[in-house]
Amino acid sequence: MNLFDNTLRDGGNVVGHGFNAELTVSIVKGLLAAGIQDIELGNCKGLGAYDQLGATNACSDEEYLRLLQPYLPQGRIGMFQLAKCAREDNIKMAADQGLNFLRVGSNAGDGAGAVETIKMVKKAGLVCRYSLMKAYVPTPEELASEAKMLEDAGVDKITIMDSAGTMFPADTTAYVTALKNAVSIPVGFHGHSNLGLSQANALAAVAAGADEIDCGLLGMARSAGNCSTELAAATLKREGYLPEVDLYQLLAYLDNELIPAMEAYNYHVAVNPTDLMLGLAGCHSNTLPMFKKVAEEEQVSLLRLIADVSAIDRKAPTEELLRKVAAALK
Repeated sequence: MNLFDNTLRDGGNVVGHGFNAELTVSIVKGLLAAGIQDIELGNCKGLGAYDQLGATNACSDEEYLRLLQPYLPQGRIGMFQLAKCAREDNIKMAADQGLNFLRVGSNAGDGAGAVETIKMVKKAGLVCRYSLMKAYVPTPEELASEAKMLEDAGVDKITIMDSAGTMFPADTTAYVTALKNAVSIPVGFHGHSNLGLSQANALAAVAAGADEIDCGLLGMARSAGNCSTELAAATLKREGYLPEVDLYQLLAYLDNELIPAMEAYNYHVAVNPTDLMLGLAGCHSNTLPMFKKVAEEEQVSLLRLIADVSAIDRKAPTEELLRKVAAALK
């Protein structure tokens, strides 16, 4: 099971049609340093949208591909490709520049019209991912039948997209189960937060056998946003998954770099790293002033202090305990 980070594609909706060069490089480096290697980036509307759809509030496809060159060997990095925008020359360019994958996207039920795009992606030697957008429109059984057809057409990985954020966990379970029973390729889940259920749906998807969860740093994505990468990492690590992800490295990147950078866009962070750690550790927020005081005086990580102290006493930790743990952290 792994995380598939969409910050630099779906999250591009937060800043226009895509992130600028500086933030693109920053986010790629931040994700890779934290052990998250599956990254989708570029124009929020996909490869070719800059020219074909007028989605120009972003770098060009060529600029994104140039920026990526130093980082491509470190991860599995690719772009989105709306089937209606697919052009063989663009797909060949993406392959020639070293992308790992293109993720073809069409609304659920329209998969037959995407088969030629799938063939182009495979011909270019790229991994072909596929997004079943608005996956809640057909029944789970109908979606599973389409997924099998797409697998037969050459798709390597397929994603159930709750594009409107309308699914409940029981719905997620039904769709994931149906697809896992129908195909042999990995199945992913992409949830939006319009009903505040993206995190619950991510956990339900994994429990039902999903191989991958789509996510975005700070929850950034279109509309109400995606399941946040950091919350997915925290909760799934607690469930025993994602041993390769360094949660503390990820949260430090958010605190020190990305959250300050997003202030220029007036982006509101729903759950900041400190609040996340309080929840993960089971630490009541009324003790936070004491934790901050000791962390600052002892010059240790606030988040690690919260986690390590709470592993010993979640009910009534004392300042003496905090200082003892802080000494061990130095």
